[in-house]
Amino acid sequence: MRYDITLRMSYDYGGLADHARNLLRLVPLDLPGRQILSSHILTIDPLPYERRDGQDFFGNATTHIAFHAPVQRLAITMRARAEILAADPALDLSPPLRALPADLRAARSLGSFAPHHFLGASPRVHPRDEMTAWARGHLREGGTVREAVLRIGAALHQEMRFDAGVTDVDTDPLTAFRNRHGVCQDFSHVMIACLRGLGIPAGYVSGFLRTEPPEGQPRLEGADAMHAWVRAWCGGEGGWIEFDPTNDVIAGSDHLVVGYGRDYSDVAPVRGAVRASGRQMSGHTVDVVPLDTLEDAGRA
Repeated sequence: MRYDITLRMSYDYGGLADHARNLLRLVPLDLPGRQILSSHILTIDPLPYERRDGQDFFGNATTHIAFHAPVQRLAITMRARAEILAADPALDLSPPLRALPADLRAARSLGSFAPHHFLGASPRVHPRDEMTAWARGHLREGGTVREAVLRIGAALHQEMRFDAGVTDVDTDPLTAFRNRHGVCQDFSHVMIACLRGLGIPAGYVSGFLRTEPPEGQPRLEGADAMHAWVRAWCGGEGGWIEFDPTNDVIAGSDHLVVGYGRDYSDVAPVRGAVRASGRQMSGHTVDVVPLDTLEDAGRA
């Protein structure tokens, strides 16, 4: 499935802001066998005094920008064309959960995709006894690692309620878990903490999710959103799988990857510092258009 993606973000500072400096992670990844990035352009208005494009440790596309003169408004637009090549195979090649430590000992690499980086605590996710005990209660005796991932993701989806008004970007996963509500970031952080507590390496995925309008209604421009889901390591043979606990699905042809990390702190779309006074306002719209569907309709 091929997509055209348009992301627009805006920041109105309410007054002149000086010495603004930001780190952006907004461009989809090019992933062999998983996702092809055909083209992209990232524009910033006004033009920054400094701009440096590169990659971080996890291979995510980064853009550093800085302003040395006062600005009152910042507008960021990212346009890209990407293709999802294949969905996760249904075949379970993962070992029993009790045998996973042997696979971890056999994994010698310390590269960016090494499971060891995703096993312990990270800046925003700390395994907690309370969540680990809850996760163990949803396992099947003798079950595989992949089965454990799917069971815990499904249980979170069933018990947690999606609610955009009760958490913020700094909400602790334990708080979201105890209250059983939050947004996709909370669902993902809670699931990561549960999996790590069981000894399963797990990380955070930032990306775009194509959404469908209600039946019979036109698709609205800007109705899509940035999304988050989970990446879990299922052993040397099983490899990494991606699961979306907010929607209780294995990430597939509707999930476009922007960044991989240990938690949100590694893949935040925009972070940085600005010196300003007054009330800051921000806006965020995403449009994910499936090209194959449009072209098929045109040929009909």
